[in-house]
Amino acid sequence: MTEQTVLYLARQTVELTLLISAPMLLAGLVIGVLISIFQAVTQIQEMTLTFVPKIVAVFVALLLTFPWMMRKLLDFTHTLLVNIPGFIR
Repeated sequence: MTEQTVLYLARQTVELTLLISAPMLLAGLVIGVLISIFQAVTQIQEMTLTFVPKIVAVFVALLLTFPWMMRKLLDFTHTLLVNIPGFIR
């Protein structure tokens, strides 16, 4: 296995990780910003007001994107396993 192959696999792994985590991170970010704006406007400083909606948003994003995430992971794993003989030289 050459250095280029290792770097290629590492890059693809990091890209897939970022792509798969993006929906949940974006959901948490959007809800967090909206709640922060609401808190700034109303001057309510309750910690559970930020915590609970973010958890719910991340969970809903996970439920909605789980089939897509699994398909991406299975495609990556399948490609990796099929190409193992080509990696060993």
